[in-house]
Amino acid sequence: MGNAKPLQSVVIVGGGSAGWMPAAALSHALGDSCKITLVESEMIGTVGVGEATIPPIKLFNQRLGISEAEFVRETQGSFKLGIQFVNWGREQDAYFHPFGQYGADFDVVPLHHIWLQARAEGKAESLDEYCMAWGAASRGRFAPPSRDPRMIQSTFDYAYHFDAGLYARFLRRFAEARGVQRVEGRIDAANLHAETGFVESVVLENGTEIAGEFFVDCSGFRGLLIEQHLHAGHEDWSHWLPCDRAVAVPSEPADDLIPYTRSTAHAAGWQWRIPLQHRTGNGHVYCSRYVSDDEAAATLLENLDTPATGDPRQLRFRTGRRRKFWHRNCVAIGLAAGFMEPLESTSLHLIQTGITRLLALFPDQSMSDLAIDEYNRLTRSEYESIRDFLILHYHATERRDSPLWRACASMSIPETLEYKIAHFRSRARLVSSGIELFQNPSWLAVLVGQHVTPEHYDTLVHHRIAVPGVERLAGLHRVIAETAETLPTHRQFIEQNCQAEPLEKLRAAM
Repeated sequence: MGNAKPLQSVVIVGGGSAGWMPAAALSHALGDSCKITLVESEMIGTVGVGEATIPPIKLFNQRLGISEAEFVRETQGSFKLGIQFVNWGREQDAYFHPFGQYGADFDVVPLHHIWLQARAEGKAESLDEYCMAWGAASRGRFAPPSRDPRMIQSTFDYAYHFDAGLYARFLRRFAEARGVQRVEGRIDAANLHAETGFVESVVLENGTEIAGEFFVDCSGFRGLLIEQHLHAGHEDWSHWLPCDRAVAVPSEPADDLIPYTRSTAHAAGWQWRIPLQHRTGNGHVYCSRYVSDDEAAATLLENLDTPATGDPRQLRFRTGRRRKFWHRNCVAIGLAAGFMEPLESTSLHLIQTGITRLLALFPDQSMSDLAIDEYNRLTRSEYESIRDFLILHYHATERRDSPLWRACASMSIPETLEYKIAHFRSRARLVSSGIELFQNPSWLAVLVGQHVTPEHYDTLVHHRIAVPGVERLAGLHRVIAETAETLPTHRQFIEQNCQAEPLEKLRAAM
């Protein structure tokens, strides 16, 4: 065995969720064996639009030993069973991307092939109707899934909506209680080793120098260390994902506290609606080539479900990723690593998986090139698979009513995505090159929801004559509807388990 020397110090550059999530995870994993310093400036705002999540966020909190009820209360959170997409495949159209599976498999043939056969015979409802997540979501109901695999309640999953600023504050308390030192200040420069090019220290505007052996760049789009000093490079994906701006505004909490995110497509982009306990989060992601900032803001304000409680806030971005996420002795996390527009709520997830990979490949003072290469390989693969899933939403559309949608429908797409679509169009088969974040039910939801019509369903269906598929689909639809009606409403569940403090008390404490 070698004499590898463990790291003695880690410096995290930047706060917000991107900074305090790794601070919490590293302090939990490393204990007091390594000094962890986080540098942030209250003068630099955070993006703060990542208020909707996907199910793996539960695992991140659980690994830290965080109580779900406390977390939801402290972040003014609510629960999320999936995302409803409105006007994407066609205008006046809607479908649901659920967390969990469709129905319950009752044969060797995947359920969606039996559904396709039944639909061809005019004997099937929309695919959404065979999904427990939508059965509950469409009725405004929520309860955690059952652990009994025999129950239809075991077939769905859930995530959260929450205030990202409050989540960062919650994790800051967690991390500081475990020894993380926070330094207030704006970084003015970084010092690199003359021979290795490693970051040795960062220098604040007031001249304070903070040295470290390993640096985590959570500085947002500017990539203060990873790009401005280490020049890791950037791969631009805006030719596939053309939206480059967003405008966000909070509004009053809604009476109907729906347990899902809503994404509504407009002429030059799309609008999110995220229900929290104390407010509703809203935003319009758009392409500046096709609409002005003022027009985009007007579209957002005209389509709010509740009155706005603030002024619209603009955000500019460029979709893509770093060519190297980990370079020398610096790893980029969050927006410093890359940007995927929040269409499928992946922003916080990419922070989470970056942290998970970092812990799995955690360096010593030698900074193994093998570990760095593996981190970059895995992260690149994840970003590219998510990229393809997002492109599918834009490309698989029948809309031709505006320049954006005409351009997206006709654009060339990555070969990896082309291959997936070709398999589905041919025989409704869902193929993958390996483990992906979005698995078969997710791809199925978008492909079917946006009218990618298979030419045939699986030929095995014709050999399963003894299986009463249509009758079982009807029974499945009935059981989902009946079960959903027994669940508490989303608001009832929150009131009984994780009701947050009133807004007035929250404001007084901030």
